[in-house]
Amino acid sequence: MSEEADMNLKELSWKGYKRKNGAPGIRNRVLVIYTVKCSEFAARQIVERSAHPDVELVGFDGCTDNQYAVDLLISLIRHPNVGAVLAVGLGCEYVQPQWLADLAEKEGKPASWMFIQQEGGTRKSVEKGIAWVRMALKQLEDTPRVEMGMKDLVIGAECGGSDYTSGLAGNAVVGRFYDKLVDLGGTAIFEEIVEAIGLGDLLESRGADENAKREIRSTYDKALEYCRSVRQYSVSPGNFAGGLSTIEEKSMGAVIKSGSKPIEGVLKVASHPGRHGLWLLDSTPDPYWMQFGITNPNDNEGLMDLTSCGAHLVILITGRGNVVGNAVAPCIKLTGNSETYKRMEEDMDFDAGPVLEGNISLNEMADVLAEYIAETAGGRPTKSEALGHREFYIPYKYQDTQEAFEKKCRL
Repeated sequence: MSEEADMNLKELSWKGYKRKNGAPGIRNRVLVIYTVKCSEFAARQIVERSAHPDVELVGFDGCTDNQYAVDLLISLIRHPNVGAVLAVGLGCEYVQPQWLADLAEKEGKPASWMFIQQEGGTRKSVEKGIAWVRMALKQLEDTPRVEMGMKDLVIGAECGGSDYTSGLAGNAVVGRFYDKLVDLGGTAIFEEIVEAIGLGDLLESRGADENAKREIRSTYDKALEYCRSVRQYSVSPGNFAGGLSTIEEKSMGAVIKSGSKPIEGVLKVASHPGRHGLWLLDSTPDPYWMQFGITNPNDNEGLMDLTSCGAHLVILITGRGNVVGNAVAPCIKLTGNSETYKRMEEDMDFDAGPVLEGNISLNEMADVLAEYIAETAGGRPTKSEALGHREFYIPYKYQDTQEAFEKKCRL
């Protein structure tokens, strides 16, 4: 990083939203949560009829207990981009909306909850919800602002629909940016350990200390064993059509998005980094597996996992192209394939393809990406935000809330 570029990145700043827990946010959302599939329609109607870009929908379909999903919902309530919470339940499910609203209130956020059964049905619930959302939006206008810079950001990155350009340009540019972000005191999270098959020794060697090395090795071994167990590796027909040939080849491109900095340790879904630096997110189910809970069912689950770890915004690197957004944390869709960008410019945010043409270096493109991220953090909508894409996915899954690698070592 040149001294001039270093100074420019240090000087990037914008106004964030002050939160009671001290973690500033880059958005000021009203989060409407449905606590079971039966209440999704009413919750979605509240969001859509509120017709406001800062009103978001998330929810869990299940009627029975799943601690993974509960922990993820709790982490979203506490997320710094969320300013207020409305929880909508039917009335007989495991996840109780009052629990969620109480958690939001403890975070100093306006909150409310309802049971559709008690409100008298769909129409009355929707009308009550819309009225509350309008009131909450009015309250959020008075949210105190706070100065933010790159050192205050937590950013997550994952791959989606890779092609031959991903490892050469798209992921490589994100990796260079991650190096710069860490140097500036920020926090970077990368995931998809099942897209690191064949690179266990490389990842382990990058552990910041012996504890981090142990976590990385155990996480890698678990992912490899899981892939073998379910007979599924994270490589798809779209990857082959894009010019990749094996999971190992895809892995090399996927891991380069982590950059070159030491890996501080491994995060579980809905856990937060204990300090700034580079972190690996483990989203693979822990034993017991019960043959369900596929580790990466779709890109939206991975984006939600990163958001649950406190990511202010997420980067989806895709040579093949994608159209999705992400609830709570804005999603920047980046490609190393300029043809993909031209074809899907209404949906894709950032073209790193000029690196392959020799028109700009990786370092220079990483600086351009940093400036783009700062503008997004400052309030400029991503393509998905402007189009209304707010996808999310919260599946049934089993992950131990403690360090699974410790338990495995004791068996």
